[in-house]
Amino acid sequence: MRVAYPLRRLQRVGHSFLLPMPKRLKRCYGHKDLHFLTFCCYHRRPYLQTAHSKNLFLKTLAQVRAQFQFSLVGYVLMPDHVHLLLSEPAEGSVSKVLQVLKQRVSRAMRDKKRRGSPRQLLLSFGDGSAPDRRFWQRRFYDFNVWSHAKKKEKLHYMHGNPVRERLVEHPKDWPWGSFSFYAYDEPGLIRIDRVD
Repeated sequence: MRVAYPLRRLQRVGHSFLLPMPKRLKRCYGHKDLHFLTFCCYHRRPYLQTAHSKNLFLKTLAQVRAQFQFSLVGYVLMPDHVHLLLSEPAEGSVSKVLQVLKQRVSRAMRDKKRRGSPRQLLLSFGDGSAPDRRFWQRRFYDFNVWSHAKKKEKLHYMHGNPVRERLVEHPKDWPWGSFSFYAYDEPGLIRIDRVD
């Protein structure tokens, strides 16, 4: 059954559309499911466009993973958003993991800007508007992955993102994702945990 959504409620993002975030979102934790997470830079700004910013994100992700002890099953970093597939952490919740990760990446990016020039204290949109104090959108999308088939579906979706956005011709050409681990058993820029 197809559901018709009024076009005014859909937000165009790249080559696809997003529905608005539900008002009273309920997160389901404690079932030992994997979680497919999507979160965006503020106003979908390409704050993760440079190789340096994406590598800084991965370095911070590795630190947060060590602190909260979760398995990273897959990921892809896009210029304006991130997809992660991870297990529930040994300590805290997925929401807490994301809160800490987003805060640390934002602070690290702002510190990087401060070191470069005193005129770059805040992130600038580059369009003449005032600098913004936010790096990330406040909320995130969380989908509980309860089966092997759903895990494969979510990995396939996230690995296809750079191709759909015309950043590369094939997922193997995008180094900021876990495709090479699954396709060629090659280590990538961050360790991936094999979960069956």
